[in-house]
Amino acid sequence: MTEAERISGDATEPRGEDEAAPAADGKAVADADTADPAGRASAGDKAAEAGDGASEEAARGPRRIGVLLGVAALVYALDLVTKLIVVAQLEPDNRSVEVVGDLLRFQVVRNAGAAFGIGESMTVIFTLIAVIVIGVIARLARKLYSLPWAIALGLLLGGPLGNLTDRLFRSPGFFEGHVVDFIAPEHFAVFNLADSAIVCGGILIVILSFRGLDPDGTIHRG
Repeated sequence: MTEAERISGDATEPRGEDEAAPAADGKAVADADTADPAGRASAGDKAAEAGDGASEEAARGPRRIGVLLGVAALVYALDLVTKLIVVAQLEPDNRSVEVVGDLLRFQVVRNAGAAFGIGESMTVIFTLIAVIVIGVIARLARKLYSLPWAIALGLLLGGPLGNLTDRLFRSPGFFEGHVVDFIAPEHFAVFNLADSAIVCGGILIVILSFRGLDPDGTIHRG
């Protein structure tokens, strides 16, 4: 082999390698593009759904669990404190205090039934109902974005908790305790602040339902 032929051969060999490299790279890119189109589409759909969920949650605002718990705690505290005061001040002597003449008095009455003295022979049943109501409200709280619903459910949570405390810890025994009622309007049943909260929360829920507002903040028209 002459020197010229050797030099010519050395020059042509790298050129063949360089030409083969782009072809291999192109094949790899093509394989990557056609590897799993379904997987890429699925990932894209999931990302779009996640984005839609995040934007929908942002539009509804923050969850209102804090408002619900705050209202419930306020109702419970007021109910507990007022019962402790009237039991200590009025019950020993069976006294009554005129608030608005004969139209409204404070007088302690032990109630074995539900709100306003209903069903006095069903103490245990009403205790179980209160526990169920609290559980239902706890489930609703996970999707609670509406402020009015948070207030309503807070009233419905604080009220049963107040009366449930009486049923658990007051005489005559556990789960059969009599609720302390002391607000006595003329010609009306004696009740307490927990009863008032339950009634107000129920009325508010009826109003919200008629207006088409759901706990998650959506509004139904029609």
